[in-house]
Amino acid sequence: MKEREVTMARIYLLEGEVQLTKLLKRLHDWEKLRGVTVFRGVSGFGGNGEIHSAGLMDLAMELPIVVEFFDDNDKVQAILEHLEEEIKPGHVAWWPVRTNG
Repeated sequence: MKEREVTMARIYLLEGEVQLTKLLKRLHDWEKLRGVTVFRGVSGFGGNGEIHSAGLMDLAMELPIVVEFFDDNDKVQAILEHLEEEIKPGHVAWWPVRTNG
């Protein structure tokens, strides 16, 4: 099996923030990005300690959202630098991973 080293990136947002639509459009428009996945969290909390969780009676969803993507290191670093002004400090993580091809 041929292995390839790439960089995985993860961006943490809240569902109610308007950032998600804008972020997805920017990632979609990025030339030949391998793909993006958005996960909705069931519950979570951030630096302010406020717990966001889903309940049957919730009308306004403020659930955690994770936007995840991977590609070649140079491309991921360029994207993250481009997004630096739009994403809150401490809400982006990235690390090297290996893929099969």
